[in-house]
Amino acid sequence: MSQRQSEKTLWRRYLEFPLIWKLAIGLVGGAIAGLAIGEPVTVIEPLGDIFLRLLQMMVMPLIVTTLITGVSSVTPARLGRIGTKVFAFYLVTSAFAITFGLVLALAVSPGSGLSMPSGGKEPQEAPPLSETLLGIVPENPVAALVEGNVLAVMFLSVIAGIALAFMRGSDSERIRELGDLLRRGVDGAVELTFLVIRGVLQYAPVGVFALIAVVMAETGVDALLPLAKLTGVVYGAVALQIVVYAVLMLVFRIGVRRFFNAAKDPMVTGFVTRSSSGTLPVSTRAAEKLGVRDSVYSFTLPLGANINMDGTAIYVGTATVFVANVQGVELTVGQLATVVLVGVLASVGTAGVPGAGLIMLSMTVSQTGLSFAPVALVAGIDAILDMVRTMCNVTGDLAGTRIIARTEPGMLRDTDDSSEPDVPTEASSSQETTGGNGSGNVDQS
Repeated sequence: MSQRQSEKTLWRRYLEFPLIWKLAIGLVGGAIAGLAIGEPVTVIEPLGDIFLRLLQMMVMPLIVTTLITGVSSVTPARLGRIGTKVFAFYLVTSAFAITFGLVLALAVSPGSGLSMPSGGKEPQEAPPLSETLLGIVPENPVAALVEGNVLAVMFLSVIAGIALAFMRGSDSERIRELGDLLRRGVDGAVELTFLVIRGVLQYAPVGVFALIAVVMAETGVDALLPLAKLTGVVYGAVALQIVVYAVLMLVFRIGVRRFFNAAKDPMVTGFVTRSSSGTLPVSTRAAEKLGVRDSVYSFTLPLGANINMDGTAIYVGTATVFVANVQGVELTVGQLATVVLVGVLASVGTAGVPGAGLIMLSMTVSQTGLSFAPVALVAGIDAILDMVRTMCNVTGDLAGTRIIARTEPGMLRDTDDSSEPDVPTEASSSQETTGGNGSGNVDQS
């Protein structure tokens, strides 16, 4: 075998090796190198800075392409009662999720005691909340892109997505064809963006190794406890969010035990694959087990895989507080409101693929005026956090689907489950008749 063929084989093996293990090796290897070598290891810091620049480079392309695609995926014809309900459910639960993450993180302060890696820009003073809200509507769209005004670019992308949805649903054949053509172009831009992101993530282990090595050389083992605390906060907030789903089930008189019996397969699949989109086939089977008709889940589940990112919202809230803790910055009310606003809006466009949450965190940190350097610390454990946040995402997709089906007459089919309903009242017994509320509409545990 020639040297060129050998190098090609090694490169292919590197690409095929799971990213989660590459990041783990980079994290552990960087920590060991930093502790063993000490101060001289800082010569590799530019390798980490390149990784930070690559992340920042992808923020705007990701916002524009995925938000337009996510919003335009809901045609005006389908944006009726079901569309309105599912959008409201996803946005409200995302707001709950990021609030849980912020509250827990503020209580624990996971990044306290850890110094900021050298080489990052100093945190900027955040603008007043009124100025932030006014800045959502830009005077110059091009300037908003150039200046990196995340909220303004998100606003423009949402407006463009709505306009594109109406073009695709137009009665005019010409406008409809132009809309379909534009949508294909946006879909192509999304694929291009994620192809580049996948390339950036292949470099991520190198960047993580360099940045963690520098941090460990400067701070020693003191960096490990804050990262462990951040992981604990994210997992704890996700547990609270799943309790919220259970409470909503009880409110709508849905069998909690039966729901989680069906949801456990997509939950485990999402945890392992770290992809909401990749878990869709398993989520679909779970929805069928719950008696949801395909006219509902064929719309809500794919939509949820693109716009419902409760776990990612939790991650953004907690990690932003972590970044502020590392820099010794106390977030103002305006900054916290910005985090919630950016987190909820960004959840509409952040696609359900591994690594997208890291870009979402990057845009939130940029918008709050914090230094970008500590994001590299989070990147070192991003795969561990990604697993639980994806599990939360797919659980929320299925919960929303089941609740929407419960509120729409005729959207639940009969099932073979003959166990008792969770809430055995006279009202629920009377609903076991036909007339739009067949026996499949009475939720059973």
